Amino acid sequence: MAEQKKTLKITQIGSALGRRGDQRATLIGLGLNKLHRSRELEDTPSVRGMVEKVRHLVRIEGES
Repeated sequence: MAEQKKTLKITQIGSALGRRGDQRATLIGLGLNKLHRSRELEDTPSVRGMVEKVRHLVRIEGES
């Protein structure tokens, strides 16, 4: 059987207004550019690094 890949559900809870350009670009890279928008992303080191960079603007709701 195929392995089931782990995912993270990430929701934007803070506005990108007034933030540095690299933080805005990171949110867009994660697919989050509006408040309360959620994405389910594969749990990889690169995604974890991006989430860590904007951890004050996002919430990790569920890990599966």
